[in-house]
Amino acid sequence: MNTSPSSSAQEARRALGGRLRDLRKDAGLTGRELARATGQHFTRVSKIENGVQQPSDDDIRAWCRACSADDQIADLIATLRVVDAAYIEFRRESRAGMKRVLGAHTQKRYEQTRVFRIYEHNVIPGLLQTAEYSAAMLAFWVKFLGTTNDIEEAVAVRMERQRILQRGGKRFVIVIEEQALRTWFGDAAVQAGQLGRLLELMALPNISLGIIPLMTERECVASTGFWIFDDELVALETPTASIQVTQPAECLLYARMFEVLRGAAVYGKTAREIVVRVLAELDR
Repeated sequence: MNTSPSSSAQEARRALGGRLRDLRKDAGLTGRELARATGQHFTRVSKIENGVQQPSDDDIRAWCRACSADDQIADLIATLRVVDAAYIEFRRESRAGMKRVLGAHTQKRYEQTRVFRIYEHNVIPGLLQTAEYSAAMLAFWVKFLGTTNDIEEAVAVRMERQRILQRGGKRFVIVIEEQALRTWFGDAAVQAGQLGRLLELMALPNISLGIIPLMTERECVASTGFWIFDDELVALETPTASIQVTQPAECLLYARMFEVLRGAAVYGKTAREIVVRVLAELDR
């Protein structure tokens, strides 16, 4: 499963180029003829069709008009927007502060999603974080990205998003590694508060929280954490970018990976016992 930052954007760009190639061929035009009709070099036509270069809105309009396919303009420009969204650089987003670093985690996306499937290997998922844990984690990213220190506002945005947990008609299926319980952000008091919060949330009927224990037999290890929003979008983060996967075949691979990871987790009383045990270790 390829999780490189540019993989989803590149795949989406190739798919868009393929659609434009089909339009040209359906119109009976060669690449050189289309280039003359749209006022560009024929090599650029080839680059766009092969996903090497991304077209602009004006390119798509001119292309469709040359192919007598004006009815395709709106849909192709909408597809171009998806390509643009597939790879969002954190540094660009964070220029106005960490409260703007949302990636796929927008209020609109949360409102639209009915089933959240979340896997994290070394951090508590944002929807389950306490304000103190979130602030301690964001303090690193402010330094790392060299962005404006707006931690209070950024935490407030994240706490507001958590209201979705109380919304009817939504399910949260979450799998975390035991290592995430043992990775500190802040001091022991912050960690203890976070683990206590987990115990509270595990009692909610719309939340299924599984924990994969340390030193347990398992089929696979995922290379990074990821969130699946229904079956439409997968979001994951690298140290420098937010990646949004929308290609159906690739989303299916993440869904399959999630099910394998889910099968390695423990739930209910056994999961609570792990949290309680880690919590007790903080007092030693």
